Amino acid sequence: MKHFYAFETADEIQQYEEMINDFKVKIQDYQRVLEEQFELKDAPKAVIWTTSEAATQIFSDTPIPAFTRKDLIYLSPDLTWWSEMFLSQLQGKDLPIDIHNFFRNFSGQHLLAILGHELTHHLDLFYDDFEDERENSIWFEEGMCEYLPRKLMLGDEEFEKTTSVEKHLVEAFQDDYGHRPLDDFGTASYDASLASIFFDYRRSYLLVKHLVEGVYQGNIQAVFADYKEWYFGDRKQSLTSFFEGRVTKTLK
Repeated sequence: MKHFYAFETADEIQQYEEMINDFKVKIQDYQRVLEEQFELKDAPKAVIWTTSEAATQIFSDTPIPAFTRKDLIYLSPDLTWWSEMFLSQLQGKDLPIDIHNFFRNFSGQHLLAILGHELTHHLDLFYDDFEDERENSIWFEEGMCEYLPRKLMLGDEEFEKTTSVEKHLVEAFQDDYGHRPLDDFGTASYDASLASIFFDYRRSYLLVKHLVEGVYQGNIQAVFADYKEWYFGDRKQSLTSFFEGRVTKTLK
């Protein structure tokens, strides 16, 4: 992928250039793994690095400055903005100080995983066209796009720490947002609050992690194979129900 800068001043480019150059190398390594193991055949043409304001008000109207439009990924490298955004979606809940510190210290390593998330959306193993309406399966794609870059690009300690934070926040927001089925993820998602949006991302990630590491014992390809079976089958049951059936068979 190529990398382009969409900033108003040269000072902004200089502020982020070192980090972006580091990302160029690391995302290329991740891209290679996706090409060799996960059927990434048509990678995005470029990453557009820009401000959070431009990403959310000029290039799109989504509230989060990390998204894909056709063959381009748009991403803000402003770690301070990301930290403040993640802290804001905690909505003043009484949470352990470790949770707050996790987001106060939001690092380039985690931003790299967000870039990896956007790249992972382009796998041919996801069968819906990226911008088409999807039926009962968006949680699987979003969860896998959270899981793969974290698993492959974060160190073991940081991966487990991240998972622990995600579990804690799903539990904390369960009474607020847990009443809706996970299969409804994606229906007017971005009309909701940030806390509601991230609740669905988090539980999608945790379910995919459970499937990969628990039910399928680390065999990611087998997870994708069963997803393919569901997708090209009659789809009379939701994807969550389909995987619940796989869990039941595993326990017998």
